[in-house]
Amino acid sequence: MPLPRLLEAVLGVGSDLELRATLQRIVENAAGLTGARYSALNVLAPGDSGLAEFCTTGLSDTAGARIGHPPSGRRGLLGALVQEPAPLRLTDLTTDPRSCGVPSGHPQMHSFLGVPLFVEDEVYGSLCLAEKRGGPFTAEDEQVVRLLAAQAGIAIGNTRLYETARRRERWIEGAAAVTTALLTGEAAADALMTVAERARVLADASAGVILQPTAEGGMEIVTASALDGAGGLIGTTIAPGSAVLEQLLGGEPVFLDDSATDARMTTPVRHRFGPSMMLPLQAGGRLIGTLALPRRRGDPPYSPAEKLLATQFASQAALALVLADAQQRRERLAVFEDRDRIARDLHDLVVQRLFATGLMLESTQRRTAAEERDTEVHATLGRAVDELRSTVQEVRTAIFALQQPPADAPTSFRGRVLRETAGVAAVLGVQPSVRFTGPVDTRMTDTVAGHLLTALRGALAAASRRAGTTRIGVTVDATATLPDGRPGVRLTVSADGNTDDADREEDTTTTWQSPL
Repeated sequence: MPLPRLLEAVLGVGSDLELRATLQRIVENAAGLTGARYSALNVLAPGDSGLAEFCTTGLSDTAGARIGHPPSGRRGLLGALVQEPAPLRLTDLTTDPRSCGVPSGHPQMHSFLGVPLFVEDEVYGSLCLAEKRGGPFTAEDEQVVRLLAAQAGIAIGNTRLYETARRRERWIEGAAAVTTALLTGEAAADALMTVAERARVLADASAGVILQPTAEGGMEIVTASALDGAGGLIGTTIAPGSAVLEQLLGGEPVFLDDSATDARMTTPVRHRFGPSMMLPLQAGGRLIGTLALPRRRGDPPYSPAEKLLATQFASQAALALVLADAQQRRERLAVFEDRDRIARDLHDLVVQRLFATGLMLESTQRRTAAEERDTEVHATLGRAVDELRSTVQEVRTAIFALQQPPADAPTSFRGRVLRETAGVAAVLGVQPSVRFTGPVDTRMTDTVAGHLLTALRGALAAASRRAGTTRIGVTVDATATLPDGRPGVRLTVSADGNTDDADREEDTTTTWQSPL
C-alpha cells in the first residue's frame, strides 16, 4: 500500500470539525485503502438505546432502503467486537456462528474485517469492512483499519470533550441566570417556575417540575414547566411511604432509567415519562423541595456528566432560592419598620396635637356658654370639636392598619374589617373612612364578629353598585345600647354620592346591630 495515501487519509481525519463528516471520511478512506466493497462505522449510544452514529459506504440508495433500520450494534459480529474488543478477520463470515442479525435485504458478504473503536480505553463501537476485492483481508489491511479506528476514537473523544465542556458552560450560565432572576425580587411562585423552566431546557427534558413536602408527609407538584403543557401535573402527589420519597426527604438524588416501569414510582403520571432525575433542593440543611426532570419514553437516559451537572445546578438553585427568600424578608422587614415609624409619628405628633387642639376648642366652647355669647359660635365650636374627635378616631384606625402585615391574613377583628374596606377601595377608587368605638377586639364573640362581617360585605357591595359614590363611612360601635336596654354592637355604613337626576348629593345609611 502506498504510504502517501495512508498519510493523506490520516491527516484528512482532522480536516473537518463536524463529527459525522469526520466519521464518514474515515469509512470512505478505510474502504478505499483496503479495497473493501462495503464499510460501516457504528458508535454506541449510552445505555442500551442503539447507535448514536452509523456511517456506511458502498451501499446504493435502493439497497439501503431495502435494509431499513440500522443494526443495534450489540448483536452478531458487531456485538462480538464490543464484548470481546479485539480485531476480527474472517474469510467467510457466513460460516462463523456469531454471524447473525444481518438484514434480509443486505447484499451478500463473505470476507470480513472488524476492529473495535476505543475512546479513553472504553469501547464505543466498531469499524467494519466486508467483501474485499481480489481476495480476503490481509494483516496489512488490519493494521490500516486499526490506525483509522484509532483516529476515529480520537475524533469521537475530542467531540465528546467539547460537548461536555459546552454542556457544562450552559449549565453554569443557566445557574447564573437563575440566581440573577431570583435575586431581582421575583415572587415565590415565579421563582420556582424560573428554576423548573430553566432546568428543563438545560437537561433537554420533557418537563421540569418542583415538588414540595405536604402536611401529610408526602410531596406534591406545585410548579411545572412542560413541552406538552402542565395539564394533569400540578397537584400530583407522591404518597407517604414511597421508597423514592424516603430518599428525597433524606436529601438524596434519585435517578430512574424508566419512570413508567420503575416500581419505586407511584404517581399517576409516571406512564408519560421515561428516564428521570429527581434532585433535592436543599441549602444549609434546609429542604426546600425537589426538582424533577423527566424525559419522554424512549429518550436516551441521562449520562453521568448530565447527572452531575444537574445535581450541581439544583444545589445552586436551592441556595439562590434561600438567598432570594432572605432578601424578600429583609425588604418586608424594612417596610414594616417604616410603617411602624410612620405609626409612631402619627401617634406621638399628629394625634397629640389634634387632641390638644380639641381640648382648646372645648375650653373655648365652655367659656362662650358661660358668658352666654353668640349661640351660633357655640354651635360652630361644637361641630369643630366633633370633627376633631372623628379625625382622631380615623387617624388611630390608620395607625392600626399600618401595624398590620400587608401580606398576611388579619387575625384581629379590626384587621378583618380593614381588609374588607380595602377590598371595596380597590373597586371604587374611594377609601372608606373607618371608625371603631370601644374594645371591639375583646367584647365580640366569633359568632357575632362573623355576622357583622357578613353584613359589612353586603353593605359595601350595595354601596359599590351605586353610581357616583364619592364617600363611604364605616362605624363599628362596641359600646352601643340596644332598644331593649341590652349592651350590643352597632355597625353603620353610610355612602354619599350624586344621583342620576340632579347634582345634589344623596346619602344612604345601612345599620346592623346585635347583642353582645
